[in-house]
Amino acid sequence: MRRFISTMAQSGPRRFAPLKEVAAGQHHDLPRLQGVIFDVDGTLCQPQNHMFTQMRDVLGISKSVDILEHVYALPTAAQQEEAQEKIRAIERVSMAEQVAQPGLADLMSYLDARRVRKGICTRNFEQPVTHLLTKFLAGHVFHPVVTRDFRPPKPDPAGLLFIARSWGLVRRVRDDRDGRAVRDVVEQAASTPRERQGAVGAGPHGHEEVGDASGLIMVGDSIDDMTAGRHAGAATVLLVNDANRHLADHEHTDLVIERLDELVDVLDRGFVGREIS
Repeated sequence: MRRFISTMAQSGPRRFAPLKEVAAGQHHDLPRLQGVIFDVDGTLCQPQNHMFTQMRDVLGISKSVDILEHVYALPTAAQQEEAQEKIRAIERVSMAEQVAQPGLADLMSYLDARRVRKGICTRNFEQPVTHLLTKFLAGHVFHPVVTRDFRPPKPDPAGLLFIARSWGLVRRVRDDRDGRAVRDVVEQAASTPRERQGAVGAGPHGHEEVGDASGLIMVGDSIDDMTAGRHAGAATVLLVNDANRHLADHEHTDLVIERLDELVDVLDRGFVGREIS
């Protein structure tokens, strides 16, 4: 069962201060962007949707079944590992065919110049992510990199909240109900005690605190990306293509771009999401 940490209702479009004004030291009443989290397949590299058809074929499941949910639901650890290796084999072959998204290098150089932190939250396993970073983004720092080894995966917001806390972005747990929601997410999300400590912990005055993603942007190409971002409290950006164009009007999508480097002008002038009713 997926559990989400409840967030404050959105009032008006999401906004961040113009980075060119922030860089110039100008005061701004709008919140400052604290970091950007990226998906991998379909976002940093061009979509390889054929992988998902191949994965479902080797697992014997239909298109309506979530691949990772199917794997995690298998009754024994040995069966889960066998299924994981089947889909990892497909990813290893496909990673050799990765093509960088248009505008990738320009956006990353801009974010580095503006000192904006970058993280990754993906449902891929580690090897194709490392391959992409080495081939196309050498010299650019992404930390942390959350792969599918971190559970639960997107669309659960746990991975994004873990990244937020690792960057020192936290909020105080508001009440008992909020606290129960936090613990439900963390118990599922933390694969190790270290991850549990990173996702939630005691604040300086002894109160419980959890990652706060309200100052972040999640950039992705799927409904899982948009939903994880929205439920984590982040602003969301959809990198649109022919296969996902229907998500442009989805209630979890704040902004739509055709190329990654479109974000350069958007962030420099000040991020403004669309009005969502």
